[in-house]
Amino acid sequence: MSAAPGSGDGGSFRVSRSAPGGVLLAACGGGRKQEDLSGLVTPRAAATGQGDPFAGARRGGILNVSLNLDPPTLDPYIQPATNTKAFAAYVYSRLFKFKGGPGIRATDAKPTGDLAEAAESTPDGLTWTVKLRPNAKFHPVPPVGGRSVTTDDVKFSWERATGEKGINRSSFDFVDKAEFPDARTIVFKLKEPNAAFLEILADLNLLWIMPREADGGFDTATAAIGSGPWIFESYTPSVGFKFRRNPDWYETGFPLLDGVNLTIVREYATGLAQFQAGSLDAYGVNAQDLVDLKRQLPQIQLYGELGIGLYYFYLDGNPSAPWRDARVRQAMSMALDRDALLDLAYNVRKLRAGGIDVKDYWNNIIPAAHTRFWLDPKSPEHGESGRFFRYDVAEAKRLLAAAGFPNGFEAKYQYTGNGYGAIHNLIAEASGEFLNQIGIKVTTEVQDYSSKYYTQTYRGQFDGIAFGPETSFPEAGSYPLRQFTPNPLNKSRANDPTLEKLACDQQREMNEAKRRDLFHEIQRYHARFMYLIPSSLGGGTSWSARQPWLKNSTEFGTPVGYANGGEQFPYWWKDR
Repeated sequence: MSAAPGSGDGGSFRVSRSAPGGVLLAACGGGRKQEDLSGLVTPRAAATGQGDPFAGARRGGILNVSLNLDPPTLDPYIQPATNTKAFAAYVYSRLFKFKGGPGIRATDAKPTGDLAEAAESTPDGLTWTVKLRPNAKFHPVPPVGGRSVTTDDVKFSWERATGEKGINRSSFDFVDKAEFPDARTIVFKLKEPNAAFLEILADLNLLWIMPREADGGFDTATAAIGSGPWIFESYTPSVGFKFRRNPDWYETGFPLLDGVNLTIVREYATGLAQFQAGSLDAYGVNAQDLVDLKRQLPQIQLYGELGIGLYYFYLDGNPSAPWRDARVRQAMSMALDRDALLDLAYNVRKLRAGGIDVKDYWNNIIPAAHTRFWLDPKSPEHGESGRFFRYDVAEAKRLLAAAGFPNGFEAKYQYTGNGYGAIHNLIAEASGEFLNQIGIKVTTEVQDYSSKYYTQTYRGQFDGIAFGPETSFPEAGSYPLRQFTPNPLNKSRANDPTLEKLACDQQREMNEAKRRDLFHEIQRYHARFMYLIPSSLGGGTSWSARQPWLKNSTEFGTPVGYANGGEQFPYWWKDR
């Protein structure tokens, strides 16, 4: 086995860089003895590897992994639920995906062709021509029957993504029109140049290529037929999914495994026990459990990576609510002890004292992992507005009093208790307590993810204060476009013309340094008003435990967003 993904048989991709400044890519419209823990974690050097990462690879076997909830639907165009997108990554291809491999961090991954074989832009960046691979086929499942992917399928999927019911249609407002002149050619005409065109088409949230037979030929809410690395076999609610290897995937020779069993494991402790017993091959592990787990199973691999998670308080749009005053929002931000929350979530002090390199950054309105464009709130470059990130109870109370609330006020506070895991719940609860300390007396409602939080609160249909994540975007420009432009998932309904203009300007700007300046200005300006109040949850190292027999799981360690099934698992193999 020597063919690396993205090269060789069926995996090549080329981009014509005909415009100045590089590829034109979308726009607007305690007392204990310290322990030496440094030997616990697979060194980064091991992940960068030498030579062929597939040397000695074995074929066969079933990968056993888990999902924490049933998806509300199997159709990623109906709802943007995390678990729906995680499912879709197994089955559906996109035009582009993110290239992983040895030494590539998730946030450094660049777009490469998935169904696309080549992409070419005009010098002005207003026209992109994309060619489909000639060897891309749908799964050999009725009513599609393993036929070739054509632009009729792309057209059908594009219309689903951008139509009136498209939940993320605003992400494509920069496209004037898409044309399909022949079976292998798509021509995108843009309204203006965009700095992230390929990244947006590669985004796990946006454009999944479905066969045209999905228009009445099968129910996309309960079935899935795609052209991705895995063929969907079955789904039993509350039990899990089964997938088998797609033998006709365009990346010849992959996947290496015969299939994947994706089990629904609702409770963290249950999943940890199943991993310890060997029935799960990989599992996300809380930092507090790293030491005990490694002592119990010294041969396991522990893989740590700073993800692109972004969590915050978001606020209802009631015009008479206390938080319509910016001073109240500033006070809420200053109520948060971000370092304490990081330590609570990521066990920072203990692991660092033991020699493990644990990241602990303060997220801005851009996640810290997006290092190209993130502005550190603690840095001098943030200027005066950086002070609103600092933990200062006295100043927070003063701001409340100045806004007319010397005794604070009462508010409903809500988050989901069964959607994002135990650490999310711990931080959500602690964050509510920090609000109580400055006089904002919260009444907490812990919501069911599927029936209440995701279908209502996450979409901005709530009263009071909410805590939760933003979608993990692989391209940083999607954050301000989601947060500060008119769209259905602008949770706080923020309406600030300056931020809306800056959000659009950063997508138009083709010069990297000038675009970074715009991102920094967005973060400086937003901090003055705190329409969304960033938490430090997401700003630390997340950990995954992998069984010793699981190979290539550090070389192909962390995908961008939710793409485990499509960008990670096809390249893993089992030596067992």
